[in-house]
Amino acid sequence: RGSFGRFWQRGGDEARSVAALNAVAAMRLTHAALERFAPRRRGAVVFVSSLNGFLPSPYAATYGASKAFVNSLAHALREELRDSGVRIQLCCPGFTRTEFQDRASIPSQEIPGFAWTDADVVVEASLAALRRDRFLVVPGVVSKALSALMRVVPHAVARRVVAWFSRPMLRTR
Repeated sequence: RGSFGRFWQRGGDEARSVAALNAVAAMRLTHAALERFAPRRRGAVVFVSSLNGFLPSPYAATYGASKAFVNSLAHALREELRDSGVRIQLCCPGFTRTEFQDRASIPSQEIPGFAWTDADVVVEASLAALRRDRFLVVPGVVSKALSALMRVVPHAVARRVVAWFSRPMLRTR
């Protein structure tokens, strides 16, 4: 679940709902799965996160923070389960063509066409990486490029760029 707009204007219930679904539900479902997978020494958990989980996300603050939680949880569990037979994957797509943008009130018409990835591409990339036991998956050419940039650009610069890119979308809502 996502939410777009100024944090203080979105409402506390909406923020709690975003955090509950993206972070708490992911944690609870993972815990339930691992209770079964770990003793059997097999299984896989795929965390579906977002590029937003890699850096502060102005105008999507709760969404970005909840995805950062997911990223951190996935990294920790990858290490905890390293020799257990249970595989952990962190899939971090960028803009993906789904109903997500409409539900999150994101004016998707403002996002350039080249920035989008089809949901089928995300699923195929994740499954292919899972077969090879790759931990981090960033599907899509543009998303891969952005991910690489985020690793070298200081957070202070990156969050300003995200804010600059997002601000015009506030006016189209």
